[in-house]
Amino acid sequence: MGVPTIKAVRLSPREQLGEKELVVLGPSLGTSTTMWDEAARLLGDDYDILGWDLPGHGASPSLAPDAELSVGDLADAVVAVVDSIQPGACFHYAGDSVGGATGAEIALRHPDRLLSLAMVCSSPRFNGAEAYAERADAVAEQGTAIRLEASAQIWFAPGFLGEHPAVSSRLLDTLRDADRFGYAAVCRAIAAYDVRDRFPEIAAPFLAIAGEHDSVCPLSEAQWMAEHAQNGTAVEVPGVAHIAPTEDPAAVADLLHYHFRAAVSAATPSSKESNS
Repeated sequence: MGVPTIKAVRLSPREQLGEKELVVLGPSLGTSTTMWDEAARLLGDDYDILGWDLPGHGASPSLAPDAELSVGDLADAVVAVVDSIQPGACFHYAGDSVGGATGAEIALRHPDRLLSLAMVCSSPRFNGAEAYAERADAVAEQGTAIRLEASAQIWFAPGFLGEHPAVSSRLLDTLRDADRFGYAAVCRAIAAYDVRDRFPEIAAPFLAIAGEHDSVCPLSEAQWMAEHAQNGTAVEVPGVAHIAPTEDPAAVADLLHYHFRAAVSAATPSSKESNS
């Protein structure tokens, strides 16, 4: 289908963008920009922040039943939506799960646009391609509500649902309300996604964040990515599972803030170098 239409949501407090460095945040399958709300609030004083929604999720329009897309198409869509708001802008990118995979594709397809890249609870290839394809068929036929119970167990660390009912319910409501064909199309994109062979091409300052209880993308995936990117680091956030930015927004925001600052500092010549 080519580049899908997606919508961006401003997550920082300023109405006008351009005063601060731009940060773009990507979602996990079945969620929306709401998963980043609190982490974005913590980053918002220092950065202009845009979130984007997957096709058929949140603010993004639904897809036709036979729509097909790739994670690379999502990467092109992210760059297109940034250009529609701030043409040609370079940006820091952080994404969770398939949102992180989209970041890897941006780094490979549009490397000149990235100031830095962070993949959160993500992977260079998601295990279980056949299972994702089967899930796509089931959701396309029966709707996203069939994923509520399984997603609640995967997304959140033990105890989070009971301790944070409002936050978890809000995210699960986003899954329930997602367009079944959009969800299915992203599932199939995940099944086909594999950038392991090209990962050493990723030159942007790179951070992989893993959740201690993440059964989908464990620490070993983050470590692999950090070792194979040209300038990579991996870190584990304790006490969280697959939706780390929602489960512990302060920890994720702190890690991203340090990563973004370090990336820009490394790219900026020191005064001594500038005067030499």
